[in-house]
Amino acid sequence: MKLSTRGRYGLRAMLDIAINQGDGPVALHSISERQGISVGYLEQLMVPLKKEGLIRSVRGAQGGYLLARGSDNITVGDIIRALEGPIAPVACVSEDYPEECDRAEGCVTRLVWAKVRDSIAEVLDSLTLDDLIQELKKSSDR
Repeated sequence: MKLSTRGRYGLRAMLDIAINQGDGPVALHSISERQGISVGYLEQLMVPLKKEGLIRSVRGAQGGYLLARGSDNITVGDIIRALEGPIAPVACVSEDYPEECDRAEGCVTRLVWAKVRDSIAEVLDSLTLDDLIQELKKSSDR
């Protein structure tokens, strides 16, 4: 299973907001400069993140984006699902809408894919933005 740039860049943008929102809303051009992601692409990423209630926008000259809740209350899984959809290594074990399969009853490999999905979800849901910030602080102290 491969994450698209939506998920990877979206996580970087969310972490950037979490780190830099202490001075107020974080402008997209600032995120763009720090993360090397175009403003246009960031604008596209902000729509589903805002729709899912992970960020909020502030209009005006000093506007930008803020986390909608604490960094300790937003998981990597929340972000990935907002941008990539439900976690599913294959369609028949999708978290939200598993596709019907004629072979589902006796399909032993479905068990493998369900375990892969559950393992990925467990890791993504166990890490918050705050955890990532703490890891960043540890690595910069070295």
